[in-house]
Amino acid sequence: MDQFKESLQKFARLAIKTGVNLQPGQGLFLTCPIEAAPFAHLVAEEAYKAGAKDVTMRWGDDETDRLRMLYAPDEALKQIPEWKFVAQNEAVKDNYAVLHIYGPNPDLLDQIDGARVGAFMKATSNGLKPYMACIMKDETQWSIIAYPTQAWASKVFPDQPVNEARELLMKEILRISRIKENEDPVAAWDVHNETMHKASDFMNRKKFKQLIYRAPGTNLTIDLPVGHIWSGGSGPSTAGIPFNANIPTEEVFTLPHKRGVNGTVSSTMPLNADGRIVDHFSLTFKDGEVVDFKAEKGEETLKHLLDSDPGSRRLGEVALVPHHSPVAESGLIFYNTLFDENASCHLALGKAYPTCIEGGNDLDETGLDQAGVNDSLIHEDFMVGSGELDIDGITENGECIPVFRKGAWAFSFD
Repeated sequence: MDQFKESLQKFARLAIKTGVNLQPGQGLFLTCPIEAAPFAHLVAEEAYKAGAKDVTMRWGDDETDRLRMLYAPDEALKQIPEWKFVAQNEAVKDNYAVLHIYGPNPDLLDQIDGARVGAFMKATSNGLKPYMACIMKDETQWSIIAYPTQAWASKVFPDQPVNEARELLMKEILRISRIKENEDPVAAWDVHNETMHKASDFMNRKKFKQLIYRAPGTNLTIDLPVGHIWSGGSGPSTAGIPFNANIPTEEVFTLPHKRGVNGTVSSTMPLNADGRIVDHFSLTFKDGEVVDFKAEKGEETLKHLLDSDPGSRRLGEVALVPHHSPVAESGLIFYNTLFDENASCHLALGKAYPTCIEGGNDLDETGLDQAGVNDSLIHEDFMVGSGELDIDGITENGECIPVFRKGAWAFSFD
């Protein structure tokens, strides 16, 4: 087996063993762009070797999606037949693990009316509510990994011929995902997860009631709800099975109080919002809600995102990522949230993970709202970190403790 094929086989094994941690007798629901079919077959092979009872493929095609947005009647974008969502909703009810192979075209819908895109995305989110509720509560194992499609690779490496661009991007994906020659990536991820757990344990011991962000264009205060939980690296499903939701991941994250965000925050990297780029934007919050926004590029797209539903103007995630992460050290902008969010501290508009607050999975909608947990059809990460970002944590007794200085952790976890 040549070195590249061996690396892809290792990557497939990592996705099954560390990503979803598939259990014997469990099914796998796999979503994948058709360009990645050969790699998806390696993943399916590893799944069956791990004892999968079934591997169900859901193929995706960017061009078909673009044509739908361009030509389908408005009503067909707003009203999607329920049967289109049945397989995905029912798979998680049947305890299937879910793996997404992710490689979208960042510019796919750039020239298409944002209102049409927004309508379709909202209808899709409504149709997948049961699925998303299961995922957000970690009721089954799920994970996202990346594969270099032609359009994505050409966006990251625009000066390279497409085949060379894909090869370069694949090398970066493998490096950042800790796939190295003569090393076991599963063992490497065990070590990495231990480091991430130390960071989240430190933040949980501090029990900060507030975080204060300061950087050029950013002066933001974020209240953290009582009982909030910081997570990082692998975490357990409700059945107690550890899994890694993202490969790669460098973040330690929790949720903010939905009514406790005030001030202005500026983005530091482009946001790929469903095939449209939003860049150089800022959001101003009052009592948790976005009351003003602007963007040098993609302002209409940002507006449609914020207007998705009442919860889309509030934050659902606070994530801390060192500025010198393996992703950041690449020096690249990936135009892909899976990677760019692991190069930078980030926030997320929309739905919060109920698992990030004590007893969250047992609370109903009213209980979650009273606890300050945001709800929405969307969950959209955007990057705010840089080498100029400082973050302070305020404890219950009013002590101010440096958390980040110049984009890096301000303390040792040991």
